[in-house]
Amino acid sequence: MLYMKGLEGVIGVSIAHPVWGRTKPEDPKDQHIGWFLRGDEEPVQSALGRGSFLCKGAIPDHINHAKTIRELYEKADPNYNGRYSVPVLWCKQESTIVCNESAIIMEILNTAFNDFARFPEVDMFPVDLEVAQREATGWVSSEICEGVYKCGFAKTQEDYTNAFHTLFAALDRLEALLSTQRYICGPRATGVDLRAFLALLRFDEVYFVYFKCNKKMIRFSYPNLFNFVKDVYQWDNVARSVNMEHIKMTYYTAHPDLNTFAIVPIGAPDDWASPHDRHRFQ
Repeated sequence: MLYMKGLEGVIGVSIAHPVWGRTKPEDPKDQHIGWFLRGDEEPVQSALGRGSFLCKGAIPDHINHAKTIRELYEKADPNYNGRYSVPVLWCKQESTIVCNESAIIMEILNTAFNDFARFPEVDMFPVDLEVAQREATGWVSSEICEGVYKCGFAKTQEDYTNAFHTLFAALDRLEALLSTQRYICGPRATGVDLRAFLALLRFDEVYFVYFKCNKKMIRFSYPNLFNFVKDVYQWDNVARSVNMEHIKMTYYTAHPDLNTFAIVPIGAPDDWASPHDRHRFQ
């Protein structure tokens, strides 16, 4: 949303390094592993000391000079004891976190800074589609965006099996829906398209392998979803926010219990910039 609205000249951006590490290594009792705000000049190892990962595109915190995302949370609230998650929308004047929920941040960026946006006409939450978008977001978020995590982090076979079938039923539903219209809520793009896009973009390279969502691949079994991802990727200023190297490096190095040796699969990335067929609905 930041780039889609043309707000990068108004709102500063830091990009966390994709490889997690111990956020307080000097404290042997503190085993928290999380996001670092560091440059991309030197290769780093996983939290277990595996591999050597050099990536481009990480941007340090030039405002607070925090070394970790955890530092930002503790600066905002010294008594904070929740998850140190991203994204974070930070207020420089108040030196605090405004929001750490991606869906809400999208809505904030959609209208709150229109006076400063280069593209204020971009509106991903149109009022006339509010009800339709809310209904679609409900099942897309819970059954697809969160569904892959329910598969990947299931602790019992029963939980995994239930999540697996729910996930693929939802993907089948979305495939059928997008066989009749260009976007999830009809002919116009909305925020729920972005939410679905992010999950589908990662699916074959991460979720199919890492989270055991291995019934069907997007590129081979879901032609409408595959072309939908290419369509959204080719919207103005979307591609610049996608970094598959970062995505894969984060997932495959961040969870030692799932991938102890931090081996990152090579995969066969698709050319999301190649022609798609979604124009047939115009």
